[in-house]
Amino acid sequence: MKKIENKEFEGERPLYQSHDLHIDHVTIHKGESSIKECSNILATNCQFEGKYVFWETYGFKVKDCLFTEGARSSLWYSKDVEMTDCRVEAPKMFRRMQGIKLNNVQILNGQETLWDCSDIELQNVEINGADYLGMHAENVKADHYHQEGNYAFQYGKNICITNSLLNSKDAFWEAENVTLIDCEINGEYLGWYSKNLHLIRCKVTGTQPLCYCENLIMEDCTLGDDADLAFEYSTIEATLNGHVVSIKNPTSGTILADSIGEIIIDENCKAPANCSIQTR
Repeated sequence: MKKIENKEFEGERPLYQSHDLHIDHVTIHKGESSIKECSNILATNCQFEGKYVFWETYGFKVKDCLFTEGARSSLWYSKDVEMTDCRVEAPKMFRRMQGIKLNNVQILNGQETLWDCSDIELQNVEINGADYLGMHAENVKADHYHQEGNYAFQYGKNICITNSLLNSKDAFWEAENVTLIDCEINGEYLGWYSKNLHLIRCKVTGTQPLCYCENLIMEDCTLGDDADLAFEYSTIEATLNGHVVSIKNPTSGTILADSIGEIIIDENCKAPANCSIQTR
């Protein structure tokens, strides 16, 4: 593998069509498409300042690197990346990619990140400013993940998140086959129109959570004091710990809680309108 170290590049496509290359302590200044149409790339201790760094790049590792704000949209249309111990200050990272592994990565401006991507693994990842993160993402595994930003994983499929914190309203809208284990999800309108959403030992806060859900399963979960008017028009099987403020017009299934403040079943409840709601 050829090695380039302690160099600076700028302008258009300085390392275009590079293969089997290790860049170390390299700075990519203002410009575009610096590492495009490449393969088998290792980047260590580098700083990226220009746009569109890794486009159409296949099989690459990025370690101990910094993507400054100017390096927006730097990982698109590529495949099989491993990013470790990196700091990302740029928005709109990771688009239309397959095979993404992030370990100990901090993303400060995660707006519109991980769109239309698949086969994603996140370990010890923190993403801030993450509005609309993970739209249409598929095959996602995340552990010890922290997100600050709304509309997480809308329209996503086959997602498993464990031991994580998501401060995100409108999370998992129209998502399918989602499992959340030992997580806290804070934000109104969680999981509307989702299919096969499974929550295990999770805490949920925010008004009107989990409405219009199909096949919603909750095991040993807790709802916050502001999680009112829950489960409207959802099919649900739930065991809930603690107090539930209010439940409104679930369609079918069973709900068991320690205590429930208000149960609203009115003329607007949809058939079969046979959900069993009980307290311990």
